[in-house]
Amino acid sequence: MLGVIGVGAIGAAIVSGLSEGKDPPEILLSPRNAEVVAKLAASYPNVRVADSNQAVVEQSAVVLLCVRPADARRVMSALTFGDQSLISVMAGVPLRMLRELAAPVQNIVRAIPLPSVAIRRGITPLCPAIEPARGLFDRLGRVIEVADETAFDHFSASTATIAAHFLYLNQISNWLAAHGISQSEAQQYVAAMFGEVAVSLHEPDPDFRGLMQEHATPGGINELFCQVVGNEGVWRAVDVGLDRVRQALEDRQSGL
Repeated sequence: MLGVIGVGAIGAAIVSGLSEGKDPPEILLSPRNAEVVAKLAASYPNVRVADSNQAVVEQSAVVLLCVRPADARRVMSALTFGDQSLISVMAGVPLRMLRELAAPVQNIVRAIPLPSVAIRRGITPLCPAIEPARGLFDRLGRVIEVADETAFDHFSASTATIAAHFLYLNQISNWLAAHGISQSEAQQYVAAMFGEVAVSLHEPDPDFRGLMQEHATPGGINELFCQVVGNEGVWRAVDVGLDRVRQALEDRQSGL
């Protein structure tokens, strides 16, 4: 039995990916976020909802912790663990803290699943990359073995760019709307443009610079735009932003 405590967007994506794959495991969900868990239980016969977080722990061989990092200590301190395996997707919560709060559990893994696990196309960093976490996330795509928590937290920091990606698309859409295009048509056009381009990212080893060069004809408008945003410091701002996110993760761990 796989137990899931904290069924938000990522927890739900994992449950959906596992449940729609071959030979879905039995999954027990914590009761909080009632609307989401009720929908998952109604959609998949292998999924049911427990009465409490403690019931999830007691009935599950593997417990997946998907609560907010700020709630980790409060939620875990209220639970009594046994010989379960524990998989944490809580960003910035180190193994030392997980071992402290989940004692006597020994088999503990940190994971960074992406929303694409819902369609079993995920690429999930694991630290350490051991069973049963490896087998679980192999079913949802593939696994990246991460040697240490420092490298793992760099992967975690990179996920902070997802919201900015949508903000970038929104900026383009708003620019079109400001120049007389209807907001609806602007949004649809930008979504179609980047949705189709994103198909090329499904290759096993995408070459980002190569893809950029394919779309940036010398002397063309794509090349011009890249030059302008580079000169305006956008690419440098990406590095600065990621550095600050990584520092914030370190500060969070120090305060836990």
